Amino acid sequence: MTDAASPSAKPRVGLFVTCLVDLMRPSVGFAALRLLARAGAEVVVPDQQTCCGQPAYNSGDSETARAIAKTVISAFEDFDQVVAPSGSCAGMITEHYPKLFADDEMWHARSQDLAARTFELTTYLHDHLDLNDTGAVFAGSATYHDSCAGLRELGIKHQPRTLLATVDGLTLNEMDDTESCCGFGGLFSIKFPDVSGAIVDKKAANVEAAESDLLLGGDLGCLMNVAGKLKRRGSGVRVFHIAEVLANMTDAPAIGEDAT
Repeated sequence: MTDAASPSAKPRVGLFVTCLVDLMRPSVGFAALRLLARAGAEVVVPDQQTCCGQPAYNSGDSETARAIAKTVISAFEDFDQVVAPSGSCAGMITEHYPKLFADDEMWHARSQDLAARTFELTTYLHDHLDLNDTGAVFAGSATYHDSCAGLRELGIKHQPRTLLATVDGLTLNEMDDTESCCGFGGLFSIKFPDVSGAIVDKKAANVEAAESDLLLGGDLGCLMNVAGKLKRRGSGVRVFHIAEVLANMTDAPAIGEDAT
């Protein structure tokens, strides 16, 4: 690990892109890069990074999860901080990596070191880089979904809303039960599709009742799940990751929309 950056130096940040962003929504990664650079960070995207290991961990495959975690720990060892545009992945690294290596003294120490340097994107921008001017403009309204992992594991609540308040022209309309689950939960939606479907149907109804142009959130899995339900309901609400709005990247197709 490098020495901590001095107050006058740019922090050297490793961007943990996440699997879903890499495979399904690369624009979220580019938006994160733009925001971190605007806030004064030197950003690097390590080529050797991979999945955070959460699917294996949640399914009980601790051996595979540990192998993946070792790759991630090694890939991000030489950065001042590590930032992920996902409360779910950041929570996996900060809350669960140390548990994976509870019986391995060396890897437990390395996992704790990484956990202490890892942050979700909006938390890092707001709490550590004090970003108070995103330069973003959006003439319309939005409602915000609080993801389970971000809210309950990492305490992310005011940070995204404070950042959204800097977007010129944007009005934030809070939906009912904004803190309730979207029904995705990774493997949960596969194991319990009926329950998952009922949960996301209620969430989609709350989104529509908020009468907003956009649905925003900080976890792509949640957003893809709700976007799919909204599309099946024939809703006109467009879905974006918060980073895309903060980085002025809403001209592109929204999540769930076909590129033309």
